[in-house]
This record gives sequence, C-alpha cells and structure tokens, in this order.
Amino acid sequence: MIEPLLAAELALLGLGTGFLAGLLGIGGGMLMVPFLTYILGQRMVAPDLAVKMAIATSMATIVFTSVSSVRAHHRRGAVRWDLVLRLAPGIVLGGLLASLGVFALLKGAFLAIFFGLFVSFSAVQMFLDKKPAPSRQMPGTGGQIAAGGVIGFLSGLVGAGGGFVSVPFMTWCNVPIHNAVATSAALGFPIALANVAGYVLGGQSVAGLPPGAFGYVWLPGLAAIAVCSVLTAPLGARAAHALPVRQLKRTFACLLLGLAAYMLWKGLSA
Repeated sequence: MIEPLLAAELALLGLGTGFLAGLLGIGGGMLMVPFLTYILGQRMVAPDLAVKMAIATSMATIVFTSVSSVRAHHRRGAVRWDLVLRLAPGIVLGGLLASLGVFALLKGAFLAIFFGLFVSFSAVQMFLDKKPAPSRQMPGTGGQIAAGGVIGFLSGLVGAGGGFVSVPFMTWCNVPIHNAVATSAALGFPIALANVAGYVLGGQSVAGLPPGAFGYVWLPGLAAIAVCSVLTAPLGARAAHALPVRQLKRTFACLLLGLAAYMLWKGLSA
C-alpha cells in the first residue's frame, strides 16, 4: 500500500502523460522519466538505480496507454497499419537489444545524460517543425525494418514509446501528421512489450531494489500511472484531431527542454 501523497503524485503524472500520449503520440515517457527519477530518489533509491527504474517503469506504462490511445485513433481511420507491420519487427529486435543487453551494462548517470541530450534534440526538432521535401516517401520494407530497429533501440535506452523518433521520421517521409501520430501510438505497444521483457529479465539480480520492484519495473508506480493514463489517452487522441497541434508541439517542446536540463543535471552530478 502506498501513502496517499505518493498516490496523488503518481495519479497526476498518469493523467498528464496519458493525455500527451494520445495528443502527440509520444507515449509520455519524456515527461514521466524525470518525474519518476525524482519520486524514486525521494524514497532513498540510489541515484543510478532510480534513473534505470524510472526508464523501465515509464516504458511499462506504455503497454496500457498505447492500447487505449490506438483504439481512439483507429476508430478515426488514422492508423497506417501497413507501416506498423513493416516497422514492428525491427522495433522488437532493437528494443530487446537495448533493454536486455545494453541497458544493464550502462550506468544510470550515462543514461540520464543520454536522455537529456536526446530529449533536447527532439524538443528542438519539434519546436522548429521543419517541413520535408515534397518528393520524399517511406523507404521499402528493408528500410522500414531497419528504421524500426533504431526506434526500438533508442526507446529502450530512454524509456519513451518511440514517438520522439517515429513521428518525426514518418512526417519527414511525408506521412501526414495525424497519421504519423496515430501510427506511432500503435507502434508503442510492440516497443513497450519488447523493452519491458528485457527490463524485467535484466533486473532480476540487481541489488538495492525497493519494495514492489519487478526487475527494474516499479510496480506501485506502474499501477497508479497506468490506471490514470488509460483514462486520459483517448481524450488526447480526440484532441489531436481538433486542436492546433503545431502550436501545442512548440509549447510542449519548451517543457521538454526544462525536463532535459533536470536529467542532465542529475547525470552530471551523479
């Protein structure tokens, strides 16, 4: 049983990240990891381990938010299932490579710095909102499997659902933004399953895990965030088809830069 204040913190985090998962197709991980790192640190989890558990728990919540979000997008006919089928095999392989192998070998401080740098880059790209060349198209099947591998691998290192790579990649290839967001939400499910399997197996023998840990996944945090995020993910998906997403993306990019700065500070001070 978790204390009421902690439950309230996790519930608010779940409501916010669920909405953003549906709205922008990002899975909420970029927002969730810094806050979970802070929450776990306040509960005396070692800084190195807190970063890893935040990343793993963030990824585990995406199993639930992706299902809720993609159902809302699918009802609107926005998901490009042909792209999902071609990208998913590479995503699973890349995710397992990151979460089961590389993740366990890297220090939490390095992961925090990598997270901060990568989120900063993603935020700048999101803010600039560069337009692709009109003639550019999605690559063939082999190219999409390779792209999926990169998306899954990077997702496994930073605990995000892949939308921070897949949405820019698809829009760069002239997939309309609403289709890219919806397809990214669908890709979140195989990304999350592959990576969570790796985090659970890779964290079985780690010392210093707090109560409620299952490998690197913190089950109390997962339960509270998942329940609340499932409620708001469909609302975000509906809002994505009605709100000025470009302006929202720029506002969110500014928030991401602040969170990235916090993670950089955590990594550099560790």
